[in-house]
This record gives sequence, structure tokens and C-alpha cells, in this order.
Amino acid sequence: MDKSQQKQLYLFYCAECEDLARQVASQSDHIILQTIKWRNFDDGFPNIFINNAQDLRGQHVAFLGSFSSQGVIFEQLSVIYALPRLFVASFTLVLPFFPTGSFERMEEEGDVATAFTMARMLSNIPISRGGPTSLVIYDIHALQERFYFGDHVLPLFETGIPLLKQRLHQLSDSDKIVVAFPDDGAWKRFHKQLDHFPMVVCNKVREGDKRIVRIKEGNPAGCHVVIVDDLVQSGGTLIECQKVLAAHGAAKVSAYVTHGVFPKRSWEQFTHKDDGLEKAFAYFWITDSCPLTVKAVANKAPFEVLSLAGSIADALQT
Repeated sequence: MDKSQQKQLYLFYCAECEDLARQVASQSDHIILQTIKWRNFDDGFPNIFINNAQDLRGQHVAFLGSFSSQGVIFEQLSVIYALPRLFVASFTLVLPFFPTGSFERMEEEGDVATAFTMARMLSNIPISRGGPTSLVIYDIHALQERFYFGDHVLPLFETGIPLLKQRLHQLSDSDKIVVAFPDDGAWKRFHKQLDHFPMVVCNKVREGDKRIVRIKEGNPAGCHVVIVDDLVQSGGTLIECQKVLAAHGAAKVSAYVTHGVFPKRSWEQFTHKDDGLEKAFAYFWITDSCPLTVKAVANKAPFEVLSLAGSIADALQT
């Protein structure tokens, strides 16, 4: 965007996102970092103070959040609900990772679709002077979740795929890249953004009590195959995909996920060990949508972090 057309914006952030917020602010002189005192009373409940609140009237305001656990959601929601009420010109919530996005449907009576619950909570953000809240989310698990939100928020769905494409073009074997999807869902979600790469699609089939990963279409032989998905939890599916791709002749296998969730330090099984054994993944790219993971995997091969900072800065000027 033309810098002369950029608006001045005050950016608040949760404690986890301080590093990312500073990177976002470094992208533009028009994004000004603001601070919040995140404190707790003796009983554990939040005691929060928004600094310089009196200066926000008539200003464009944003909040960069991270709902990494249930324990931090309430304190951040308290701020998210408060900021639009300070007579601000507009309010934008940047929530790079929508944590309950994979629980978006019921498979049997009694299942609770917590993606809908989270969307309802965010839909109650008060309207600011400028109208509904803009809600920026990256690579949400299912695009139909757009319709879970009420009219008080306008979801803006962004993607980390351009960061991956830029990184792939920097590789010495960029002409040998094949993109693989672990299932049909990932293919539907991402194939149009990666359609200039040859593709492999895997699927899971049930054999007895086991779910086996197989190649459904495409040929990985002799290529650097990059598995692409929106998020990783335990990493089991990625590991099984790597084994199948290697067995079918892939020269190298790497992985990209926008959201490296990795509960219970499950990222450890992907790190390169100094034991002389073959390294299953040449690269494992994640974004900084999950700040706790970024800190955990810093300087640990094969992990590389592709920062969303530039993309977020652009979205804040949309």
C-alpha cells in the first residue's frame, strides 16, 4: 500500500505476542505499539489496565492476540471487549490462530462444535464508531466457519502460503519441488494457491484398527517433496506421510504448516539428532502464529519460522 495512504494505528498485544507485535510495528511508521498492564488479583482473576486509554478516542486501534490455552482467553477477551468502547475510530482483532477451528462439526448427537462457541464469543465484541470489528485469522481450518460469526465482526481470512512460496523459490532445488497434501481436505484448502507445482495427494485408509497413509495420486520420485497442511498437533500423520513418500522415491521430504501447535512438546520428534541417523525432514517450516512454539523450536533444525509480521502489517492497513 502507498505509505501516503496509510492510517495511523495503535497496536496492543498480549504478553505472548510481544515479539511478533514488535516485528509488525517495525514494518510501518504508522503502526504505534501500545502497552497493557497484565496483572492478577490474589485470587488469580485478571487485574488489567490499558495504558493511555484516554488518548485512544478517535484513533484506529488493533489487538494482537493468542488464544494458546484456556487460561489466557478470559483476560484477553476482557481487553478485546473493552477497547472498542473507548470511542475508537475502528477496531481490528488479529488472532493468527483460531484454536478450535478443527472442531467445527458434529459427527454424532452430543458432539460440541467448539469452533462455533468461539465464534459466538468473538461475535459479541462491541461495535466501535467505525462499525463492526475486523477479525484477521490465518488459514482457518474450514472456510465455512466464516458463517459461524455474527454481524458484529467481519472475518478477514488470510494465508501463510505466500511466505512458503517465497521460501521455496530460494532453495537450490526449487526446480525439483513437489507439493504433497496429507489428505483431500488439505488439497481442497490449498491446491489453488500452489497449482504451479506438481502435486501428490495422500489419503488415509483403515486396515483393521490402524489408519494407513497411502499415495492417492501423483509421483514423488526423485523430487524434494513438501507436505503442506494448515496445522500440526501430534505430528503422526506427517510422519506417516514422510515414510510413504520416501518409500516411493522422494529425494527429500520437508513440511509446512501455518500453525505449529505441537501439544506436549510433540515437536521434539522432528528435531535433528546428532546420532548419525537419517534425518526424515530436511526442513520444517512454521509461521509465528503460535508464539510459544516459536520460542520452543528456536535454533532447532529442521525448524524455520516464516514470520507473518509483514502480512499482518498489510492487513492492518486494509
